[in-house]
Amino acid sequence: MRSSLTLVGILWAFLSLVTAMASSTSYFLPYWLFGSQLGKPVSFSTFRRCNYPVLGKGRSLIMVEECGRYASFSAIPSLAWQMCTVVTGAGCVLLLLVALAAVLGCCMEELISRMMGRCMGAAQFVGGLLISSGCALYPLGWNSPEIMQTCGNISNQFQLGTCRLGWAYYCAGGGAATAMLICTWLSCFAVRNPKPVMLVESIMRNTNSYAVELDHCLKL
Repeated sequence: MRSSLTLVGILWAFLSLVTAMASSTSYFLPYWLFGSQLGKPVSFSTFRRCNYPVLGKGRSLIMVEECGRYASFSAIPSLAWQMCTVVTGAGCVLLLLVALAAVLGCCMEELISRMMGRCMGAAQFVGGLLISSGCALYPLGWNSPEIMQTCGNISNQFQLGTCRLGWAYYCAGGGAATAMLICTWLSCFAVRNPKPVMLVESIMRNTNSYAVELDHCLKL
């Protein structure tokens, strides 16, 4: 089975798939930020959290130890996190689409042209830029009341207080940087040059079609 891609292109497809999966998995896992509340560990992403307080019997707060997403988009603690959710999600979608096309290009001949490969690299740059923007927006939400309760009531924008960043945040940022810097560069060398024979055949087909049309016009 002949591939559309060179050896560099196969490396590009593999790396594209790895970065897309890493960024997308990190996006969905609630391990971007770690803190504690009522003596229980608490963790957040942009639209999910693990462990949250509810009113129990006697109107005292108890911690429910489970993970879930916020009930609605407006329930996300801050505008910055809402924006982060949108732009990071859009970036992950772009990276996943490019990775899927690149993997298919490993198995199908003539699926990806040189121009298409470079356009896919540009899409990866945009996807990585969106995810990076989401990571940059994330600290702007640390001053929301919900986050402050988890971070010792001393957190602020770009100040974590008693909280710490989680591995999923770094994984998302690393995937975005890899897509922007490495995958975009590799995409320029990923696709095979068209065969001379194929170019000649294409020219001959076009020439024959023009000759037939000209002959038809002359007969009229």
